[in-house]
Amino acid sequence: MKKTLSLFAFLAVLILPGMLMAQEAEQPAPIVTAVENLSDAVEDMAPLDSGNTAWMLTATVLVLFMTLPGLALFYGGLVRSQNVLSVLMHCFAIACLASILWVAILYTVAFAPGSCGWLGGFEHVGLKGITTDSMQGNFPETIFIMFQMTFAIITPGLIVGSFVERMKFSAILLFTTLWLILVYAPVTYWVWGGGWLFERGVIDLAGGIVVHATAGVSALLLAKMLGPRDGFPKRLHIPHHPAMVMIGASMLWVGWFGFNAGSQLAANNAAGMTMLVTHISAAVASLTWMGLEWFKNGKPGLVGIVTGMVAGLATITPASGNVGPLGAICLGLLAAIVCYFACRVVKEKLKIDDSLDVFAVHGVGGIMGTILVAVFGTAAFGGTGVENVGQQLGVQLTAIGAVVLWSLVATFIIVMICKCTTGLRVTTEVEHTGLDQSEHGETAYQFE
Repeated sequence: MKKTLSLFAFLAVLILPGMLMAQEAEQPAPIVTAVENLSDAVEDMAPLDSGNTAWMLTATVLVLFMTLPGLALFYGGLVRSQNVLSVLMHCFAIACLASILWVAILYTVAFAPGSCGWLGGFEHVGLKGITTDSMQGNFPETIFIMFQMTFAIITPGLIVGSFVERMKFSAILLFTTLWLILVYAPVTYWVWGGGWLFERGVIDLAGGIVVHATAGVSALLLAKMLGPRDGFPKRLHIPHHPAMVMIGASMLWVGWFGFNAGSQLAANNAAGMTMLVTHISAAVASLTWMGLEWFKNGKPGLVGIVTGMVAGLATITPASGNVGPLGAICLGLLAAIVCYFACRVVKEKLKIDDSLDVFAVHGVGGIMGTILVAVFGTAAFGGTGVENVGQQLGVQLTAIGAVVLWSLVATFIIVMICKCTTGLRVTTEVEHTGLDQSEHGETAYQFE
């Protein structure tokens, strides 16, 4: 569009002088004014890039695809058959709730310019002032709003894995509402919206801090305060549908390209490298986790290999804009080893029933990737974005420390509010029966 208008302006400059000569001498002013106005219009037009716009539309759909149906199926296959619908319901309801909250208040708090480094402004409450002409760089701001909304959807969705099979649906809705307002939105502003961590130069391309650290730490504390499922840890239930787990995990893998590469906010060279290293880390972590299980159990498991994939993706996420292929291989290898043993530590040593290993996989992975980007993002490992390792490492550690502390404090307060209002847990009888029938009046499978 800009090139077309520039051509019109150029042609006008060529043609109008001839027209001017054919007119009376006392009428030059309107013609000169017309040419000046056209040039001003060309300069003032927003430089919309149709390629970037199309890519961001696609990336937005991919990230939403991660939650619905990806995460829902991944988590749904990991629980007992009498709880699968409750997990699907949790993911779907959270997606709807987070969307409304994002429009109402979360977007403006997370991304509108603020008067301090801790919280965004309120100029876009209810998306006030956002029109079809509003731009975010060279694509419409409405797409940026939707893209970031999908991150606000999946982050509390991850926490679902820590409380499956035992938490009240009403408590889940209240917890999600308060958590998005008190934890997710402020941290998003700190890191991405221009807040105090952004100003310090923290590196977190797609959410090692904003998504995985916040969700993982909050999930661990929630699981601790909620208490374990009946029979834990001596009687653990195996996943009821490993095939469903693999299908959901595969959707997560595909959607993660929108998650990471889309966070470059452009269809450019950086997005291509981000996509490549994301894939490499996932593949390396998958095979490494499979090898660890094979060595320990004597057989490679399907659930294990896809869990390794998720660990690799969570770990590469904050670093994917700064590392090269070598760094991605290193991160994928470390992701599988560290997260594999973290799962055992949480359940066997800490005795916390983080049911689907949200902290061990997402929390540990995201925190590790956030810290190690200061090392693997250097030129020595083929990285592109880190020059002073010591300084950057200090910034990354400061960010992790602050976000972890805030997530713990806020989550504790939120859980106490839920205890005093809706209550947290279903009864033991309901837990044994299953949440599908007791909470939602439906069953996933009919065996008649």
